[in-house]
Amino acid sequence: MSYECIIYEKREGVAIIKLNRPKVLNAMNKQLWLDLQDALEDSLGNGAIKAVIFTGEGRAFSTGADLKDSKGRSLTAYRDYLVHLQEISRVIIRFPKPTIAAVNGYALGSGYELSLACDIRIAAESAKFGSPEARVSSSVTGGAMRLLQDLVGPGKAKELLFTCDYIDGKEAERIGLVNKAVPDDTLMDEALEMADKIAKNSAFSINLIKKGLNMATEVSLEALMDYEVEACLATVSAPERLDKLEEFAQRKK
Repeated sequence: MSYECIIYEKREGVAIIKLNRPKVLNAMNKQLWLDLQDALEDSLGNGAIKAVIFTGEGRAFSTGADLKDSKGRSLTAYRDYLVHLQEISRVIIRFPKPTIAAVNGYALGSGYELSLACDIRIAAESAKFGSPEARVSSSVTGGAMRLLQDLVGPGKAKELLFTCDYIDGKEAERIGLVNKAVPDDTLMDEALEMADKIAKNSAFSINLIKKGLNMATEVSLEALMDYEVEACLATVSAPERLDKLEEFAQRKK
């Protein structure tokens, strides 16, 4: 399938969605978000896909919103755009299959927020993360006001959002913003290796676990523990249960 603003590839249980506007450092316009949405729908409907990787073409993950795209836009039109952007962000945050951001180069603004929406972040050591919104009299979206705090704590989140400072991949790893920072030339190998590990496990189990993790900050501990019981019962009743137990027994041998 061909897209205007992304490259969409599928290989051995993993989908790769590559932002593809390198001439503008993968700045995000309306068409790019529409392309993302369509590729995600395809990945969700494809039973062979067990994990999704997001990355960028060229020397950036994404430098955020394409300001040319918003030039002359009315407040009503801008609201509609933001509502749509938030809906796609919700889809990514709640996506049933694991998502990995392989962050190359700049991840700013909406690009930064896309990486926050993913389950796992692997960054090139030279990557640059930042939220410059306050510099240009704007504000963050994509759930960043909560997602960033969940990762680095409220104090550090406020520091990063208030100062608009950029940090590199190594610093992002140090503060817990990314799972790990790796040499630039090994980024995709590392992301694919992690995706392959995930793809070998039960997609049904991971779906239920991810749902519970997302619920954990929204419901009481009692409600969460009740959900854990039902999730566990659902997995042990699943057709793939016996197959996975047999695979595990063979590995132990």
